[in-house]
Amino acid sequence: MSEPDLLLPPGFRWGVATAAYQIEGAWDADGKGPSNWDTRAHLPGGLADGATGDVACDHYHRLAEDLDLMTGLGVDSYRFSVSWPRVQPAGRGPWNGRGLAFYDRLVDGLLGRGIEPMLTLYHWDHPQPIEDAGGWADRDTAARYADYAEGLAVRFGDRVTRWITLNEPLSVMHAGMTGASQEPVRRHALRVAHHLLLGHGLAVRRLRARTRGGEIGISLNLAGMTAASERPEDVGAARRAEVFEDRLFLDPLLCGDYPHLDGRPVIEAGDTDRAVIAAPLDFLGVNWYAPARVAASESAVFGYERVPFPGTSTNMLGWPVAPARFGVLLGWLRENYPGLPPIHITENGFPGLDEPDVTGSVQDLRRIAYLRSCLRQVRAALDAGTDIRGYHVWSLLDNLEWEHGYRPRFGLVHVDFTTLTRTPKASYRWYRQLISEQRHDGKGGRTWAG
Repeated sequence: MSEPDLLLPPGFRWGVATAAYQIEGAWDADGKGPSNWDTRAHLPGGLADGATGDVACDHYHRLAEDLDLMTGLGVDSYRFSVSWPRVQPAGRGPWNGRGLAFYDRLVDGLLGRGIEPMLTLYHWDHPQPIEDAGGWADRDTAARYADYAEGLAVRFGDRVTRWITLNEPLSVMHAGMTGASQEPVRRHALRVAHHLLLGHGLAVRRLRARTRGGEIGISLNLAGMTAASERPEDVGAARRAEVFEDRLFLDPLLCGDYPHLDGRPVIEAGDTDRAVIAAPLDFLGVNWYAPARVAASESAVFGYERVPFPGTSTNMLGWPVAPARFGVLLGWLRENYPGLPPIHITENGFPGLDEPDVTGSVQDLRRIAYLRSCLRQVRAALDAGTDIRGYHVWSLLDNLEWEHGYRPRFGLVHVDFTTLTRTPKASYRWYRQLISEQRHDGKGGRTWAG
C-alpha cells in the first residue's frame, strides 16, 4: 500500500458530502417553493458577486452524471441533504410528490450502485413561510420540523438506514446574530439554539417510530479552542468560546443539560425539553475545518473574538491550516465525554481557487496534502481509542459556498459554472486510489470494505 499510515479498520465508511441548496439548482422547478436562502440570494448584495442557487451545479437535472462520478470514485457512503421547500413547500401541510420523487431517484440510484445514503434532514434551507413566521426563533418551528422529519421517515425509511437531523446548528445560530445591542442578540441566538435542539430531539422520536432500525445522529461543527495568551482575560475568553460553541450543543445532547458559566446553565430549560433533546444518539457527526484561537473582546456578543494563529498559514477563506489540531479536538471529545457515541467525520475539506491549467487538468495538490494530514489524525485518534466509523470529504462537487458565492471551491470535482461541465481533479484521483487501497492492501487479497 502506498500510504500504509492511512490504512483504517475493516468496515470503515469512505464517502463524500454535499448539501441541497449548494448543488441542486432548479430553485422553482416541479413545485418547489422558495427557501430562506432563495430569498436572501435574490436580494441586492445578498451573496458575494450576486451569486444565487438558482442553477448552482444543476444536480437536480444531472443526477445520473453525478452518481456516476461517485461510482468512479469508489465511495461507499454519500451524505446529502433534502431540501425542505422542495418536498413540503409551505413547511406544513401538503407534500410535493415531484420533489419527493427526485429523492427517490437519488436514494435508489445510490443503493443500485452499492453506495449507502446518509440523509441529512436539514442543511440550512427551510421554506420561506417558516422564515416569515420567525424561523428557528419561533418555538413552533421545532414542531413543524418534527412533522417534516416524520414525513421523510415514512417515505424513505425502508431504504435509508443512516439519518442526520441537523447540520451545524451552531452556524444557523450564528447566521441570526445581527443587531447593535449585545444582550438582545445574545438572547435571540440562544433561543434559536434551544429550538434547533428541541427540533432535533422531536425528530429523533419520530424517526425512531417510523424507521426500521436505522442509525440517527447529528452533525456539529467543532473547532477546539486555544487562548490567545496566558492572560486571565484570554483564558476566560477561551472558556467562554468552548461553552458557547463546542459545548453548547454537545452538553445537552450527551450530558442532559446546557453547559454552565458562573454556576448557571447558559440556557435555562425545563426538564421535559432537556429530556427530549438528550434522546440517545447512534453516532455523532463531526464537521472540522480549522481550529480557533480566541481573545477577550468587550464588544463581542459572547465576550470573545477569533484571532490568527501566529506563524500558521491560512487558506483562501482566512482559516488557519492546522490539521494536527484536528487530532487535538478528537482527543478532547474522547476525554470530556465518557459516553461519546461512535463518530462519523461528516465534513472535512479545503477551499481553493482550483482552475484548470493549460492541459485542462486541476492540480489541487494543497487539498491533497491537507486531507492526507487530517486522515493521519483520524488514524491516530483511532489508535488512541476513539471510535470513528467513517469519513466524508467536503465536497464531491465545487458548489455555492453560501454567502461566499462560487469563488471558494471545495470539490473533488471541478464544475465550470458557465457550462456545468464536471472535471475530476487530482484530489479525486488521489482519494479514489486511497479508497481502492483500503479495500485491498495487496497482501493476500484482504478486503477492507464494510
